[in-house]
Amino acid sequence: MIQSVPVQWPLIQLFRRGVKVQPKSTHQLESNRTDRRRALSTIGLTALSALAGFGVQSDPAWAQDAARNFPVKPVRVIVPFPPGGGADTLIRQLAPILTEIWAQPLIIENKPGAAGQIGGDLVIKSPPDGYTLMMGSTAVLNERNLAQFTPIALVSASPYVVTVHPSIPARTIAELLTYARSHPGDLRFGSSGAGSASHLSGELFKALSHLDLQHIPYKGTGQALTDLLAGHINLMFAPAQTVMPNVQGSKLRALAVTSARRSVALPELPTVAESGLAGYESIGWFGVLGPARMPPALAQQINAAFNKALQHPKVRKDMLDRGSDPAPAGSEEDFARFLQSDLAKWEKLIREKGINVSG
Repeated sequence: MIQSVPVQWPLIQLFRRGVKVQPKSTHQLESNRTDRRRALSTIGLTALSALAGFGVQSDPAWAQDAARNFPVKPVRVIVPFPPGGGADTLIRQLAPILTEIWAQPLIIENKPGAAGQIGGDLVIKSPPDGYTLMMGSTAVLNERNLAQFTPIALVSASPYVVTVHPSIPARTIAELLTYARSHPGDLRFGSSGAGSASHLSGELFKALSHLDLQHIPYKGTGQALTDLLAGHINLMFAPAQTVMPNVQGSKLRALAVTSARRSVALPELPTVAESGLAGYESIGWFGVLGPARMPPALAQQINAAFNKALQHPKVRKDMLDRGSDPAPAGSEEDFARFLQSDLAKWEKLIREKGINVSG
């Protein structure tokens, strides 16, 4: 968990306490006034320096009040991808329940672009008061910017689904490998953007199978899905909640899930590893983050609300029906540890294979 740093407010405290001056002469009065101006100037500079360094007042009493009263106005959740993708679908499933829990509207704003970085930067620059959150995924985070966010709650850590257009004559991973090897460089896989989980899942598939696949990045999963349905790309490593409705409608074909074990939501699909590519494992996560330096008590309160929403029968049914495994209840610290482990895995792959994640 990213901890907030206490910032003292000597200038405010000075005014609260008052400064009583009882001069014995005009000269002493002027001397006291000069000393007082110097003291206030020094204290003011100290306070401004603290503000510049930490950006927010995190007095323990203030933090407790903020958490206790949260929320007193609508909460904005930034989705750094276009509508129709995994992050967008999940937060819209959770929104009605969170609105009930908080008795305040949940406003969802899609801010796509730069593989999630545009929306991520907006959240980073927001006040850490809990009223601007983000439904994020692998694409938005890396080892360099993780400290600019406060991990709050893991929503889903589900396998992706290896999904192909019906024009590809493969019904299993083994058949896909055979077809791809006989058509080197012809197959195109789409992703929600460079550095996203859907991109890195495909890169891991390429690395272990030694296939020549073309990566086509999009601004979000929804846009990639549109091109997959049209046959402009051949396959995707995609969130289940995005592709399974089209699989069930026979518009796409699901071959396998990317996890080490079969998915609770999609038990009929084998894993990639058991289907012909030993050692393959990839998980696509979605979670809630806020700006850095959120007071721990506030992050804990928001975490509890999301955990409660994820246990709601309707939310669980909706997620499972669309092939997404709800995350088990966990703390903000649990989510932070999960992120560090997940990022380390992908950063290693990126370095070793020289993968371009800049878009």
